[in-house]
Amino acid sequence: MALSRQTMTNEQRKSVAIEYLKAFDNGGVTSDGGSILDLFANDAQVYFPKWGTARGVEQIGQLFGDVGGTIKSIVHHYSNFNWIFSGEDFVVAEGTSHGEHRDGPWRADVPEHGAGRWCDVFEIRDWKIQRVFIYLDPDYAGKDTARYPWLKQK
Repeated sequence: MALSRQTMTNEQRKSVAIEYLKAFDNGGVTSDGGSILDLFANDAQVYFPKWGTARGVEQIGQLFGDVGGTIKSIVHHYSNFNWIFSGEDFVVAEGTSHGEHRDGPWRADVPEHGAGRWCDVFEIRDWKIQRVFIYLDPDYAGKDTARYPWLKQK
């Protein structure tokens, strides 16, 4: 069996990552009306804090359903993203967001220690997301403060 590998530019990988993030802003629907899951390779992996690593499109759908079921709306702040390109299949996006979680609203920097800042590490090859590890504080509404003594001082 021959393996095919399309060569992608950094900007093309970035466009796949942006499509993924915009699908979240649009309730899991891509710009062409498809499912966010269509952006993933069949054996892709997604890591989300407090959930773990989903392996394969079926588990990724479960992860997104579990997490997405707690979020009423989300908006990513595209104009403020920082991008890091590896020159190969890896792309890192760092950014901010705001939205409404079932426990309440959030906005990056309100308060400064609150949710809304995130970093995603993507592996994108052949126009499909092979891997995305999501790094953020999943306490969107900022309710988990009792365990952090420095937050009591603010």
